Amino acid sequence: MGVRLLLISWAISLGLSGLRAAEPRTVVFLGDSITAGYGLENPAAEAYPALIQAKISATGLPYRVVNAGVSGDTTAGGLRRLDWIFRQRVDVIVIALGGNDGLRGVNPGVTRDNLQAIIDHARQKQPAIRIVLAGMQMPANMSGEFMQNFRDIFPELAARNSVSLVPFLLEGVGAVPELNQADLIHPTARGQSVIAATVWKYLQPALQ
Repeated sequence: MGVRLLLISWAISLGLSGLRAAEPRTVVFLGDSITAGYGLENPAAEAYPALIQAKISATGLPYRVVNAGVSGDTTAGGLRRLDWIFRQRVDVIVIALGGNDGLRGVNPGVTRDNLQAIIDHARQKQPAIRIVLAGMQMPANMSGEFMQNFRDIFPELAARNSVSLVPFLLEGVGAVPELNQADLIHPTARGQSVIAATVWKYLQPALQ
């Protein structure tokens, strides 16, 4: 009887281990209106995080995507939201914030400090977390010095913290009228598809 109970206990333990192994890991996209899919007919299906989920599912990787994009959000807002986001396990976080800081003329030093705090806080919460930082750029009508200082934030932080960098989130989409809505700021569904392809190129290695 003792051996039988031991075998049953061992089988149950293996079964539970298998269930735990099968649980999907989590990728969180911490972003603003671009991540949230502002202006799209069906943001839940057309915003680039949803398109990334489709790519993940197609490759059979064990991840689920959480879209934590909030329209109008800044790096300060993203930092304030982190404790709420980390109520769940987060295996990978894609930080796609900063655009609203730049458009509001926030000092690039403040944006840099907020992004660094987000990285630090994420690693504090989950030491093994993998981080992808999405770079942003300002429109050409802003001052040259501000544009350069803002652009430099992202590669500097990526190098300092050894995190993956998407050089420019809106690569191939920014300033392309046919890929943006009437405001020329928020991508159309086609524009979101281009963003998804760009992000996937840098995110996929972090999921292996």
